[in-house]
Amino acid sequence: MDFALTEEHKMVAKMYRDFAEKEVAPIIKEWDRKQQMPPHVLPRMAELGLLGVCIPTRYGGQGMDYICLGLGCEELEAVDASLRVVMSVHLALAGMTLFQWGSELQKQTYLPDVARGEVICCAGFTEPGAGSDIASIRTSARRNGDVYLVNGEKMWISLATKAQYALVTVRTNPDAEEPSQGLSTLFIDLKSPGVTTGDIHGKLGVRAGSTGWIAFQDVRVPVENRIGEEGEGFRVTMSAIDNGRYTVAAGAAGLLRACLEASVKYAQERHTFGVPIAQHQLIRAKIARMAQDYDIARLLYLRSGWMKNQGIRNTLQTSYAKQFATDAGFAAASEAIQVFGSYGFSDEYDVERFFRNTRGAMIYEGTSEIHTLIQAGYAFGDRQDAALRCELPAHDPAAWQETR
Repeated sequence: MDFALTEEHKMVAKMYRDFAEKEVAPIIKEWDRKQQMPPHVLPRMAELGLLGVCIPTRYGGQGMDYICLGLGCEELEAVDASLRVVMSVHLALAGMTLFQWGSELQKQTYLPDVARGEVICCAGFTEPGAGSDIASIRTSARRNGDVYLVNGEKMWISLATKAQYALVTVRTNPDAEEPSQGLSTLFIDLKSPGVTTGDIHGKLGVRAGSTGWIAFQDVRVPVENRIGEEGEGFRVTMSAIDNGRYTVAAGAAGLLRACLEASVKYAQERHTFGVPIAQHQLIRAKIARMAQDYDIARLLYLRSGWMKNQGIRNTLQTSYAKQFATDAGFAAASEAIQVFGSYGFSDEYDVERFFRNTRGAMIYEGTSEIHTLIQAGYAFGDRQDAALRCELPAHDPAAWQETR
């Protein structure tokens, strides 16, 4: 076993860290209060090549591996979850799904613009009545010749009003024997007639991120914009969500680290009863637990990244990583507020924002309860990984750095 990061891994992590700490950290409180995404974030991430880090260079990406994606997400969420959400939605859910399931023509047509950030993507899975239960999706797509007519609404969609394209799961066969067999996935131009979008305000956390809704009314989508075969949408969507869960796990590890670092610093500066609070045993216990949980969370997501690099299915391992890191992140943020005392209850310090941000991560990409059921299914042998027609490609360093 080799637990060492390569120099390339360290370089990529530093690139993400420098961007987040130098260009976003100084202004994030202001934009979090405004409940708006800083306008420079998406263009700057595109300019730096952050949005296509694990897409091969022949498709416009940087050709790095999946561990680099995880490391980048850790660094981004150590500053603010809204930055990691961009990676989760644009790259993990949309870009990597195009890379995994798209035809060669679709990849050549769309991936370069996606990987370079010249086109921003979102993913339309969640609906007002369908979240973790993907099979209950109701948005319909009726085929009419060489187009689908799409009708329905998607809710809680990150980047809904920022994106130009959306990867959307729809119901193409309402009469399928199993609900999950009636789904398909479309890549929809959000400038199409009949598409409307809007933002959701008043969120508990990730306020500096864009979250909204997308409505479709008789939207005409060319059949050639279907990703995968008709009826394959459930598998396409769940493999996309596996990739999204990986980025959420990595980001939650970053938030854990940020809570730990902030708490250590404050505990060394704050004095009570004539000594720094860092000398009080109960404070030290809180810090020790944060440190322990960060190390576990990091190891879990790096294992998933290694498995992705090898081309090994990692649904279970990524479920472990996502659930553990997000639950532990919420606990760490709560304890960080306790360390800061009354100051932690104010947005004067980052831990207040960390606490609000981390709560959502226990819900999106599968609630903690859903992950418990997934893991129990594997433990009892009720659940097994079925072969996919299109598996996520293993990382090939030489081939992924080639240009054609």
